[in-house]
Amino acid sequence: MIRLYGLKNCDTCRKALKMLKANGFSVVFVDVRAEPLSPQDLARFQAEFGAALVNTRSTTWRGLDDLARAQDPLVLLAQNPALMKRPVIDRDGGLTLGWSKEIQAQYLAP
Repeated sequence: MIRLYGLKNCDTCRKALKMLKANGFSVVFVDVRAEPLSPQDLARFQAEFGAALVNTRSTTWRGLDDLARAQDPLVLLAQNPALMKRPVIDRDGGLTLGWSKEIQAQYLAP
């Protein structure tokens, strides 16, 4: 089973979800805004992806002041789930970030 963490209104998350399901995967979608991530999941994601987990190109990021941006990334992501780069895909404990061609190839390879 795959757990896909993202936002329900995120085009990339919807595309990833649709493609994974179309390729026979059983996917549980977790909307991080509706179901906030546990501190353990946030810490696990940050340990895996580091600074890449925070989407510094997002509208939410641009709306933050310097003081907010300087916070611990785990606190920042807990307060602003939309700042998480997405999707985060958990397949049997193995994590991937985003939905690039390389990530797609990992899941959709023949």
